Amino acid sequence: MIHIEHVTKTFGTKTAVDNISLEVHKGEIFGFLGPNGAGKTTTIKMIVGLLAQDQGTIEVNGLNVREKPIESKRLFSYLPDNPELYDKLTGRKYLNFLADVYGVSKEDREKRISTYGDLFEMSADLDQFISGYSHGMKQKIALMGALIHDPDLLIMDEPMVGLDPKSSFRLKELMRERCDLGKAVFFSTHVMEVAEKLCDRIAIINKGKIIAIGTLEEIKKQAEDEGSLERIFLELTE
Repeated sequence: MIHIEHVTKTFGTKTAVDNISLEVHKGEIFGFLGPNGAGKTTTIKMIVGLLAQDQGTIEVNGLNVREKPIESKRLFSYLPDNPELYDKLTGRKYLNFLADVYGVSKEDREKRISTYGDLFEMSADLDQFISGYSHGMKQKIALMGALIHDPDLLIMDEPMVGLDPKSSFRLKELMRERCDLGKAVFFSTHVMEVAEKLCDRIAIINKGKIIAIGTLEEIKKQAEDEGSLERIFLELTE
């Protein structure tokens, strides 16, 4: 689903992402880990087309994201770490607006709004203005918006932040269900336990470079450490 090859991004004299390459396959949950400032969000913004890489290529399902930006964007949804929402819309109008953008039929959108509203316990609040939502409710409505067109690829930057334990658990279940259907999830997180239990493969980025990539067992072999992912992460990034 995602193919990144020799990608570099600089800001002035600072190299934020330094010649990284990775693949995300259909049917897998891929975790992207790294300390603050490591290059995670910059990489994600290049994948979704918010930033242009200086070197290298990025493809989503075979489409070059710079050469075919609209076509590639139809294939995925992006949930940023701090979603910008339309506060003067109700939750329902916001979801319908996104459904219009992606050409989702009336029948499909109503079904998905009902399903995800119940799943994340938002059904009773959908007709309230987003300006009155709590931080957690805004995170949930943004997540519902990302799911409204049933994308093949879900790209998320710290998606668990702000979610209550029940919603976080349901999101993790949903991620696995979608990948079992052949879709893919690429997400960044600081929560090592989530990555360890949920991800099929993991990449660790530090100071712009990918320093480990693979399954948890492969990363343990690379690090020559059979400890927890948290311990390996701390050793590698220090």
